Amino acid sequence: MNGLTEKFSREVLSRIEQLSGPNKAIDDSIALLADSLEAGGVIQAFGTGHSEAFAMEIAGRAGGLIATNRIPLRALVLRGGKELSALGGAELERDNNVARDLLALYQIEKNDVFMIASNSGVNGSIVGVALAAKERGHKVIAVTSLEHTARVKPKHPSGKRLSEVADFTIDNLAPYGDATLELEGGIGVGAVSSITAAFIAQRITIGVAETIRQRGKTPPVYISANIPEGDKHNRALEDLYGVRIRREA
Repeated sequence: MNGLTEKFSREVLSRIEQLSGPNKAIDDSIALLADSLEAGGVIQAFGTGHSEAFAMEIAGRAGGLIATNRIPLRALVLRGGKELSALGGAELERDNNVARDLLALYQIEKNDVFMIASNSGVNGSIVGVALAAKERGHKVIAVTSLEHTARVKPKHPSGKRLSEVADFTIDNLAPYGDATLELEGGIGVGAVSSITAAFIAQRITIGVAETIRQRGKTPPVYISANIPEGDKHNRALEDLYGVRIRREA
């Protein structure tokens, strides 16, 4: 292990250790999500750019909760009538007006909870979806960098950041600019937000499953599709939710 790799490892591990400790925002989110799932709700996960990786950790993976739905911006092209060219660059991510059209593509019900990840927490689509969810009466959980978001201006016309809209905000502990290392000449490398967000997603998933188990019920969890009977197990549980959960590319 060279010096930079060792330093990056320390940067990552120190944050994972901090996120492993007492964390009221995570505990409150776990309780909210367990209540939602027991009431027939679905976790609606949304993130753009690299933060879509968080939504992928939440929805539709082995060891994860069945009652989860990932909302990708590309659904506006797949099913929403947008031209393929709209996926080029960051246009959709920064668009203040996509939220209602995007959410209209999904069957979202009253007990659903939104989990929205964005390192900066200021782009138009992110804040727009959070506001639209709140307007519909849904609770919103944010995963963001509190250090970064405090140092950048909101881009949504509301003037709000994701952290200012959410009911619970979980700090992903990424530094301003995300990079944890600086090379000679001031070049920043070693982004950490995707790693800490994935850990947060798994800690929440584990916590929700354990909470449901402690309440005397069997948590509905995916098993790997690559083991015998995996597909059969997963489809039987997915069928309970029908089109409320989508597994799109």
